[in-house]
Amino acid sequence: MGRNSVFGSQFKGLDAFGKTMEDVKVKTGFGGLLTLLSFSLILSLTVYEFIDYRKVHMEPSIVVDRSRGEKLVVNLNVSFPRVPCYLLSVDIMDISGEHQNDVNHDMSKTRLSKDGVAVEAPKGKELKGDLERIASQKGEGYCGTCYGGTPPESGCCNTCEEVREAYVRRGWSFVNPDSVEQCVSEGWTDKIKEQSEEGCNIAGKVRVNKVIGNFHLSPGRSFQANAMHVHDLVPYLQGGNKHDFGHVIHHFSFGSEMEEEFVGVGGMGLEDTKRSLGIVNPLDGMKAHTEESNYMFQYFLKVVSTHFTFLDGRELNTHQYSVTQYERDLSGSRTGKDAEGHQTTHGYAGVPGLFFNYEISPLMVIHREERQSFAHFLTSTCAIVGGVLTVAGLVDSTPDGID
Repeated sequence: MGRNSVFGSQFKGLDAFGKTMEDVKVKTGFGGLLTLLSFSLILSLTVYEFIDYRKVHMEPSIVVDRSRGEKLVVNLNVSFPRVPCYLLSVDIMDISGEHQNDVNHDMSKTRLSKDGVAVEAPKGKELKGDLERIASQKGEGYCGTCYGGTPPESGCCNTCEEVREAYVRRGWSFVNPDSVEQCVSEGWTDKIKEQSEEGCNIAGKVRVNKVIGNFHLSPGRSFQANAMHVHDLVPYLQGGNKHDFGHVIHHFSFGSEMEEEFVGVGGMGLEDTKRSLGIVNPLDGMKAHTEESNYMFQYFLKVVSTHFTFLDGRELNTHQYSVTQYERDLSGSRTGKDAEGHQTTHGYAGVPGLFFNYEISPLMVIHREERQSFAHFLTSTCAIVGGVLTVAGLVDSTPDGID
């Protein structure tokens, strides 16, 4: 009666919620149990919906990568149990025609014993050792000969290492250090013999152009000859020492130049943050073994730019990659047809070593942290209440429910 007086009888014909008299309502035990179950279900689903409302979600999307002029940062840590440090060089080349030979910046080489134990701590250009100290003990006006090699800008080769580099620039192989005065005074041959059965760990980072290319760890110094990239393999293959490019990849990842400035939640480190975001480096922990000296390991990488945007405004630009592996024996012992009668030939001879061939994907994956709006939570709660009560009413209206 009170509602009729407030809203008036003119709206009575529009009432979609018809009422029944209390005298004709029948309450049953089944209905009471169904009511209890309904409210329990509503409470449970509402609590779950509230938890989901407060939870942060990562929403992925894919767009065309429009970045230009960026550099890729390659972080690596690789051990070679049977290649000494003085033989290893890191070279970079890409489709733009840029070549970087014997990269030393931001790289460290650590000598390893036969048991894989570090002989010395990383000291940057480990190949030189104390050569600079020996050179400083010579006369102030000393100018060593380069023995026919292309001299540096100073015109002098005062150390054995400078003579080796002069030979590389000339395109010659450095095979007889005992005939070079600088090498004899530095005891170069004795050092080579001392390290000949050692291994090497190389770690650091390499900056490469964001275009198709490769960088490789291979034996001997490299040089350009007739527009070709050539390696001096004589020191690697000569002598009685058995070298091979079996390796252990402790860590290998792609990053951006700005990601080192990123600070994770609670001071979490960059690598830990990446793992928490689901970024996995497929090559971490990879082991490869061979008994052949003239053997090539190749990894073909597909690099995808990845961008994370967080609710607090932080951003992380990094990269993910997929990888396939290919191995090739360069000794020629596997020529001819295989067991199925197929014959395989290669377009180029190849160089022993570890090669990383990378290709850049034209797409970028973007992950944004998002949280549900309050309107979404309110709508879901109303749907839960209405849906549960409606279904409960239908169950209660069945003949078994009435009985």
